[in-house]
Amino acid sequence: MRLRAILGLSSLAAPTIHVQAQSTSYDLIIVQGTPGGISTAVAAAKENKTSLILERTEQVGGLVTNGLGATDIATPALAGGFFKDFADRVRRYYVERYGEESNQTATCQDGFHFEAQAAEAVFGDILSEVRDKVTVLTRRQFDFSPDNLTLSNNGDTIESISVTNLQDGTSETYRGRFFIDASYEGDLIAAAGVPFVLGRESNTTYGEPGAGKTYKLWQGGECPGTTHEGDHKIQSYNYRLCLTSNASVSTPFTQPSSYNRSEFASLVYDVKSGLNDVAQSQLTPQQLQSNIDRANANLSPIPDIMPGLRRLTNNVALPNGKADANNQHRGFISTDLPTENIPWPTSPWTWRDAFAARLQSYTAGLLYFAATDPALPQYFRDDVREWGYCADTWASNAHFPRQVYVREGRRMNGTCFFTAHDALPLDGLNGTLTPPIHADSVGAGHYALDSHAVSLREQGRCALDGMFQYPTSPYTIPYGVMVPVSGPRNLLSPVPISGSHIGFSTLRLEPAWMAIGQAAGVAAAMMLDNASFASSFSSSTPATAPVLRPRDIDIPALQSKLLDGNAVLYYDTPLDSISDPAKRRRYQQDVLAGGSVGCGPERAQRDYAAYRKAHELSGGAIAGIVVGVVLGVAALAALGYFLWRRKSRGGGAAAPSSSGGQGIQDADVKGGGLVGAKGVEGEGEGSDSDERVPLRLRTSAGRGEDSGVELQNVRGSRLS
Repeated sequence: MRLRAILGLSSLAAPTIHVQAQSTSYDLIIVQGTPGGISTAVAAAKENKTSLILERTEQVGGLVTNGLGATDIATPALAGGFFKDFADRVRRYYVERYGEESNQTATCQDGFHFEAQAAEAVFGDILSEVRDKVTVLTRRQFDFSPDNLTLSNNGDTIESISVTNLQDGTSETYRGRFFIDASYEGDLIAAAGVPFVLGRESNTTYGEPGAGKTYKLWQGGECPGTTHEGDHKIQSYNYRLCLTSNASVSTPFTQPSSYNRSEFASLVYDVKSGLNDVAQSQLTPQQLQSNIDRANANLSPIPDIMPGLRRLTNNVALPNGKADANNQHRGFISTDLPTENIPWPTSPWTWRDAFAARLQSYTAGLLYFAATDPALPQYFRDDVREWGYCADTWASNAHFPRQVYVREGRRMNGTCFFTAHDALPLDGLNGTLTPPIHADSVGAGHYALDSHAVSLREQGRCALDGMFQYPTSPYTIPYGVMVPVSGPRNLLSPVPISGSHIGFSTLRLEPAWMAIGQAAGVAAAMMLDNASFASSFSSSTPATAPVLRPRDIDIPALQSKLLDGNAVLYYDTPLDSISDPAKRRRYQQDVLAGGSVGCGPERAQRDYAAYRKAHELSGGAIAGIVVGVVLGVAALAALGYFLWRRKSRGGGAAAPSSSGGQGIQDADVKGGGLVGAKGVEGEGEGSDSDERVPLRLRTSAGRGEDSGVELQNVRGSRLS
């Protein structure tokens, strides 16, 4: 049977690639061609393993080719491996088409901001380079029924997977030696019987900020109504739109067929009064009424911090005058559609398709209402009408992305359950210490604890329930987040990873998923190369033979291969001063060797207690320091008095000594990597101290040096 997948659908993207399936058996079978799935396949290909990617839609790339063109990463310097290669290729895409000094190249920000066409082209190029190892079949739907998996060894091994070919409705079955869940929903882990969680934990479960029912001002504290009680709710979904104010490539907002004006009527009061989560806490009722009077005179509110379209969408500039238009986090009504998406993770594709159509109609209706409804001030409607859909993007789908932005689906229960404490400084929110250092790190991440609303607006509440950000510091991503705590031994899950609702909220970003996917590809290849693991597939292997599982993998060997692939496994600011690749590698390995394995609040508490113990001073030491300081001050006072007397007698400064030395000189004092310092004296370019490693935080017994480093605490300013 001739099976074909088409990559690079846009005429502006890379040439069409036809991938022909030559086999029904592969080393790896990957469910969904998300960026995490693609990075898994490419990493495995470099280890000489074959992969089959089964993608439901007509194109690969997940959200990156469907509107998410503004990369969510707080510290670009920690980008490495597959993601860094992707970003570098994006930059070359714009340089080759528009020139090094072009506006497009500048706007792409070193490949971190891009159009969907650019992402499609880059993924097409990447996959074409490994076409001998990676097969991509599009329009293949996996339904998460256990009937679509063949299991052996009492459910311990997946042998094959069955999917529906949406082009002709037939069923196809493929055999694999290792399976990867790269879906946003976690469909494969569900079918395989791997335990997972849904919904929000309470703050008593893991002691996380923002856990459970939370109303919080965007740049402020929590508000009345916050109980931190857990529930079944998940982050809302939306479409990451491509919008533009460039009339030459714009198409207007039009009324959808199922338009329901009443859904958007609350926007009128918000626009006229200037109401948002900031104004609600700062403006008096009199000021809000004054703004309404201004609106009736066709004047904007004071202050007008969300003018025009920006009240509805948070726009980030992309090349060629376009914008990645996400939900507006300060508003009470935007492109997110909370609560209606809650059934998505565990519902069949028929329900999901119906919700996707509903969400598209809702979003189109909101933009049409804002551009045309006469109840809105004319100045506001005029501003909105300056914008439109990008006419050259997703034209076959009414200029809407072809995938819903699924921010949160099933969260696997893995050998490491990642919580907020794994991304926060050891000394707490807004602290100065590093987060826990995971010795089994497979990547570095940094983004805020970032959640979208789980409920619609409620009367009298300062904000939408569940909409917030809390700052983190650069953290390590443990291998265990993709290793199932139970279930088949030939399965890894690099996208529906293991974590709490809050912990998952910082990991759920494409750069992190690409890093975890790269690690999954290498780990799967290492497992397949292991003689014990490979022989266990043979019917002649005794049932009592030891069974190698993903949790048993040689972590240092895995990390070495990842570093060979330019991955960043640990990041702090001293790494910026090390340009030599070998030294950067050794620095990361040394830090991770001093880390430990384990996730969650208990691990963080142990590390912090060990840090405090390592840095606390005994009573005798404190007394000695006090005596030393007193004696030092007395000596300096005596010396000052002596010099003053000499000067008053001789009318001049102290004479040089007979040996030619100077009497007193300014001391050259250098920082010693103290906690709270902006950095430590590290290894700069041209340093003669080739063997010296910058000081690092001691967070557990036996951890390297005793000096600490304050990491830059970057606060995210937009929601993903």
